[in-house]
Amino acid sequence: MSKAGLVLLDCWVSPFCMRVKIALNEKGLQYEARPEDLFGGKSDLLLNSNPIYKKVPVFLHDGKPLCESSIIVAYIDETWSSPPLLPSCSYARAQARFWADYIDKKVVFDACGNIWRSKGEVPVEAKTEFIEILKQLEGALGDKEYFNGDTFGFVDIVAIPLTCWFFALEKIGGFSVAAECPKFSSWMKRCLQRESVAKVMPDPEKVYEFVLMFRKMQGID
Repeated sequence: MSKAGLVLLDCWVSPFCMRVKIALNEKGLQYEARPEDLFGGKSDLLLNSNPIYKKVPVFLHDGKPLCESSIIVAYIDETWSSPPLLPSCSYARAQARFWADYIDKKVVFDACGNIWRSKGEVPVEAKTEFIEILKQLEGALGDKEYFNGDTFGFVDIVAIPLTCWFFALEKIGGFSVAAECPKFSSWMKRCLQRESVAKVMPDPEKVYEFVLMFRKMQGID
């Protein structure tokens, strides 16, 4: 597949964009990642391709746009079937979609936001909630290498990009994911050893600098 046929409207710090890039890398697909200036002026292509939300990622396949990262990853998996990202069993696929939805709702919008948006000292309740959600994910992981078992798959792709923000959350909140959730931390390290993940994930220090800048922009600091 030529790069011309696959275009991703991208932002380096967005975990949602990272999901799409990891999925494309897992499939061995060539694509063009076009950076978007989300603060200085979004491109006409972005605004026209995602008129509802006007945000990245947008994935264009032969000019046809798709939005929302989990939907895009599922589309990539259906369109290029090898290697599969979702299990072959319909029940296991449904379970994978459940955990992907849980991660989006609980980790992204509740737990992470409650920490990085905190003014002053982060409330103990916010840190406790974050750790408890990771412990739920540890329970789903069990003794498996990945959420899908022995193979890296859909839920791993949904979850792992979020972890590049964890260093910033730890700095702001004063806690350690490795100390609180060692099994989840081991899973993170396994995922980061994959080439498809490693070449996409940004330096956590740079993400932390971005979060501090964004907090100032939002009037939090």
